[in-house]
Amino acid sequence: MEVKEFRKIPVVVKAFRTDKVMYIKTLEGTMKAEKGDWVVTGVHGEQYPVKPEIFKKTYEAID
Repeated sequence: MEVKEFRKIPVVVKAFRTDKVMYIKTLEGTMKAEKGDWVVTGVHGEQYPVKPEIFKKTYEAID
C-alpha cells in the first residue's frame, strides 16, 4: 500500500464566539459549547463547537 501526503482544500466557514453555554446537535451527537468557545458552521450547514486555542491554530480571518 502506497501512502501519499494530502493537504486539505481551503474551505471558508462561518463562526461566532458564544457568550453563553450552548448545546449543539452535531453529526457525532449533542456537544456542549462553553462560554467563549467558537461555534463553526461547516460547508453543509452543520455546526460544531471549537475551543478557542484549537480555533486559533486551525482558522484565520478573511479580510
